[in-house]
Amino acid sequence: MTAPYETIKKIACVASDSPKARDGLKQLAERYDLVPVKEADALVALGGDGFMLQTVHDYLDAGIPIYGMNRGTIGFLLNRFKADGLMERLNRAHRVVLNPLVMTAETIGGRTSSALAFNEVALHRYSQQSANIRVRINGRERLERLVCDGVMVATPAGSTAYNLSAHGPIIPIGSNVLALTPVSPFRPRRWNGALLPHSAEVEFEILDPEHRPVGAAADSFEVRGVVKVRVVEDHSRPALVLFDPDHSLEERIFNEQFVH
Repeated sequence: MTAPYETIKKIACVASDSPKARDGLKQLAERYDLVPVKEADALVALGGDGFMLQTVHDYLDAGIPIYGMNRGTIGFLLNRFKADGLMERLNRAHRVVLNPLVMTAETIGGRTSSALAFNEVALHRYSQQSANIRVRINGRERLERLVCDGVMVATPAGSTAYNLSAHGPIIPIGSNVLALTPVSPFRPRRWNGALLPHSAEVEFEILDPEHRPVGAAADSFEVRGVVKVRVVEDHSRPALVLFDPDHSLEERIFNEQFVH
């Protein structure tokens, strides 16, 4: 899972609109001959975690690894920013293969939408009343009626994001499991979620969608008024993300389990 890449010689760079990210882009442009993405061996992303996630979505079909450098706050998905020695860092970096979730959502009006999620697919209520959701795993009903504010399926990479804030489990990279995590569950009151094999097919059916409307989001892509949502992992469109050997995503996620 963490194998070095072949030699990287040409790099492209994208940056968020923040002054800090723009200053970083200026520093890199002064030191390196940046090329368009279609000519690059790797793409450098400057910004915060949200920008890095959006870059993964935007350039998924480019087929090149993405190396993020933190010009935001937390920078969980990012390496430390340093303008000098970038080519050496890129060629020493290790890769993580991120397989996205595919969300297929059907709305009250009969429209079907699909989107990818590298963090999570999350359902959430759109009224003052709790959502009522039936949960099926691999075609078998597991929860007849989950009464909650929402529920999500999270990847290992996304397990430290929204999933963690909803008291879901932290999942090590490479564990081949997904987190099924409720948000403020009311019934069953003691249900805290489940760990699922990454091959699982998860189906959510919204009960009484007219009076208890629910929306579904795959990372930043959102659909309102859903009646059914299907979630599966997709191995046909992986994202390749680069990390410094001393700053691996695997180690950072593992360490999160011991943070007090």
